[in-house]
Amino acid sequence: MTSEVMDGVHRFARIRNMNTLAPSAFALPALSAGEGRRSVGELLREWRVRRRMSQLLLATEAEISTRHLSFVESGRATPSREMVMHLAERLDVPLRERNTLLVAAGYAPLYRERALDDPHLAAARAAVELVLRGHEPYPALAVDRHWNIVASNGALAPLVGNASPALLAAPVNALRLSLHPEGMAPRIVNWHAWRAHLLARLQRQIDASADAALMALHDELAAYPAPTGAAPACVESIQHHIAVPLRLRTALGELSFYGTTTIFGTPVDITLSELAIEAFFPADAATAAALRTKQD
Repeated sequence: MTSEVMDGVHRFARIRNMNTLAPSAFALPALSAGEGRRSVGELLREWRVRRRMSQLLLATEAEISTRHLSFVESGRATPSREMVMHLAERLDVPLRERNTLLVAAGYAPLYRERALDDPHLAAARAAVELVLRGHEPYPALAVDRHWNIVASNGALAPLVGNASPALLAAPVNALRLSLHPEGMAPRIVNWHAWRAHLLARLQRQIDASADAALMALHDELAAYPAPTGAAPACVESIQHHIAVPLRLRTALGELSFYGTTTIFGTPVDITLSELAIEAFFPADAATAAALRTKQD
């Protein structure tokens, strides 16, 4: 490895140690912290429209009358705490935003947001660390709701070592690191396909959560120019692929990965509900062999 790569690896290693678990047709205005001052009926209506549900459909699924739902949304009826939670469940509202609904209705928040080093999250933290370590020699990382890296295994650092120091300064954003011209982008062989995949995935998150920070991140990433020397955009053949691979030029040669996402299945803590493990598996035998050899 060159000294520049080693410096980059060391910078990223420090970040890992610091953070290791220590517009669609229905687009609406982003939800923000200030929305606690808005009525719960307004917020519920926006979530219903965002989920593309009619009042009749939501009322049917919630087993309440359409008249009652209409009264709640218009502010003519004040929903109980249980009704707020019942409707939020039917609308699949994220835990963080369920708290917003409760506050808007005049109730105390229900879900806590603990730091990752909180003793109550010790078992979950250990599970994440076990998954990350167990995935070596293949790269894996844990990210928060805004794609900031909170932990990673040792296989990731060598792949990002050539990135600009500014991109490796905490908090490290995985999507920015991947697509920025001074990040991994110049070494991504199929940059156009990978970019399209990441932006589409990010848009799905925005559609589901209406998160203003994710909207801003999407706009930023979409504005990045193609890296110098990037192959022209084209419709790649998918005949021999099962998913969009990440094809990366490295000191070990070209490596190809498929990504998977793991989340906690039944979280009642906001931090856990927003935590995801992104694990990359070899997409071909050459990649698997190269990484196993490097580990040995």
